Amino acid sequence: MARNIQSLERAAAMLRLLAGGERRLGLSDIASALGLAKGTAHGILRTLQQEGFVEQDEPSGRYQLGAELLRLGTTYLDVHELRARALVWTDDLARSSGESVHLGVLHQQGVLIVHHVFRPDDSRQVLEIGAMQPLHSTALGKVLSAYDPVAHSEAMEADRKPFTERTVCELEEFEQLLDLTRARGYAADVEETWEGVSSVAAPIHDRRRMPVGAVGITGAVERLCRDGEVRPELIAAVRDCARAVSRDLGAGRF
Repeated sequence: MARNIQSLERAAAMLRLLAGGERRLGLSDIASALGLAKGTAHGILRTLQQEGFVEQDEPSGRYQLGAELLRLGTTYLDVHELRARALVWTDDLARSSGESVHLGVLHQQGVLIVHHVFRPDDSRQVLEIGAMQPLHSTALGKVLSAYDPVAHSEAMEADRKPFTERTVCELEEFEQLLDLTRARGYAADVEETWEGVSSVAAPIHDRRRMPVGAVGITGAVERLCRDGEVRPELIAAVRDCARAVSRDLGAGRF
């Protein structure tokens, strides 16, 4: 019979302790509760921290569960379910806005497009399912970076290169954009990724109110914008779509 791996058992016990006790625990508390030497406990915590399963509060030095563990526990919400719940609402959004609609999720320091509804006209269009978009410049990416702590970390560590003269690359200015996104409930991209193209996106939440994706519309600046800003009625339509999908995923009214 195969033997259990002691270090994994200890790591699992540590995660259960952090999940079931106070919000944050110190090294001594954790070591004492699990009957471990401080050095042993610290080594396990350091490894869990590097993997994103544990976070350390710098002022107090105490530990708490990390965003990556929360993500593993609450997503996967399968991408297929997200797409299935969004089908009707994204079709409605494309029809009412007259623009193409994209549904995106976080993937490998970027936004993976998992659903794309064509603009409802006779123009030639290319299906973008499976395409990747940057986190720092697109509306979908900024929404994910603002609401999802893992996406936020990825955006901070990524190479925020400029795509146009409007792309925000500096860390402080980018953080301000994310603050604005959270305050408004949506993000916009006005020629920050592609010249002549704008987009607006809003977050989708699951039944635990965790961010699981973002939905947005993309189109020519002259159609989406007025006086350099995305038209309010399009913002409202995107936010309504995001709320509807979230409700279908069990998020309730918000």
